[in-house]
Amino acid sequence: MTLTPISKPQKKGLGLSGRVLLLIIAFVMLAEIAIYIPSIANFRNNWLGDRLSSAYIAALVLEAAPIDMVPEDLSKQLLDSVGAKTIVIKIHGKRRLLAVSDMPPAIDETYDARSATPFDAIAAAGRALLAKPGRILNVIGAAPMGGDSIEIAMDETKLQEAMRRYSVNILILSLVISLIVAALAVAAMHLAVLRPVARLTSSLMRFGANPQDGSRIIQPSGRSHEIGRAEQAVFEMQTALVRELNHKKHLAALGLAVAKINHDLRNMLASAQLLTDRLVDVPDPLTQRLAPKLVSTLDRAIKFCQSTLAYGRAIDDAPSLKPEKLRKLVEDAVETVTPLGGPGPQITIDVPDGLVVKVDGEQMFRVINNLCRNATEALQAAGATQGEAPCINIRAWQVNRDTLIEVSDNGPGIAPHVRQSLFEAFQGSTRIGGSGLGLAIAADLVRAHGGSLLLAPQLAGVGGSTFRIVLPAPAAK
Repeated sequence: MTLTPISKPQKKGLGLSGRVLLLIIAFVMLAEIAIYIPSIANFRNNWLGDRLSSAYIAALVLEAAPIDMVPEDLSKQLLDSVGAKTIVIKIHGKRRLLAVSDMPPAIDETYDARSATPFDAIAAAGRALLAKPGRILNVIGAAPMGGDSIEIAMDETKLQEAMRRYSVNILILSLVISLIVAALAVAAMHLAVLRPVARLTSSLMRFGANPQDGSRIIQPSGRSHEIGRAEQAVFEMQTALVRELNHKKHLAALGLAVAKINHDLRNMLASAQLLTDRLVDVPDPLTQRLAPKLVSTLDRAIKFCQSTLAYGRAIDDAPSLKPEKLRKLVEDAVETVTPLGGPGPQITIDVPDGLVVKVDGEQMFRVINNLCRNATEALQAAGATQGEAPCINIRAWQVNRDTLIEVSDNGPGIAPHVRQSLFEAFQGSTRIGGSGLGLAIAADLVRAHGGSLLLAPQLAGVGGSTFRIVLPAPAAK
């Protein structure tokens, strides 16, 4: 059985590495913007602070000179060096205009650096970047050496140019940093995450193309991180899936094989049954005694063939419950294993004559027959433990109206590695050449009766094995 994968058209686009790269660049740029906003406001404050310092020095020069003794050219040079239209210093509450070029300009905005908060600085920086060229800004700052304040009126154009150059430099630096960080992060992520994930993905796709091929199972890296644990989990899942698919394939093959031979085998058994019917007329006492049992055995053989086919299709018939004498069922099952005291282990039956159970007689016969046959074959193959004579003991009793049936032997016992899968089809065979179906079918039949079939714990130093059937009391109507 080969599963054909359904191919879907692959959409072309950015791979995982490309998307991670773009995300990292976007995150770095967002971080740079968060840093840029206060930094541009700080840049403007520092630029204005430098101009106020230069204005204060110019004010000292002008104030030290005698009144009306400062040449106009020197005054203009001082104003140009500061980049101001006017310089005003306030001392002891008195304002003094120290320098003016032509007419005092009209003020568009006043910014007091002494009391401005960070939010005021950020808002002022934004207005400066977006303002039209030629706007006049009046800046007020603290005056050292006993002065109250110093203020200058200046054209904001040079400040705008400086702020824009600073912004471009920050943008270029941010892009360079984001590309370097993103490249390093993607490289590290590729080595630590993307490459293992790609390996895991390709392994899953390769395995999905043919899930029955055990060579396609992923080989875990053995790492202790999350991807390593995921690889181990995928390995266990794929191993279990391959085992289960092969198991299902085996079941399907069994059903097909049984279906092919079922028709011819039933015809041959029917012919044998017709020939056996003629033995009834033979006057030999032994023949008269064996003929009915041979006929019933052939009937059961035909039903076994049909039930095996039903098991391969997982459609067992529901049990038809009716009262049956348990001892009679056990004796019939034993006779088909070692007929009329023939060669084989000694079988003892410890079942009360009056014990009646409500079961499907044919199905319960199969269960007991299977357990006795398994015990007989184990004793014939390996012998009894500790040099004892091979023996099988079948006993039954009732506990709180529940019926317990035990089939025990003194053979080699069940190997520990077989116990876990003892009642699984094709898994629980205890002998070479066994199909592993007998106990699985028996367990299914007992479960259909609402009971359970289990292997009793083996006592230390004691050989053999004991299978226990638990049949619950019929429900009251």
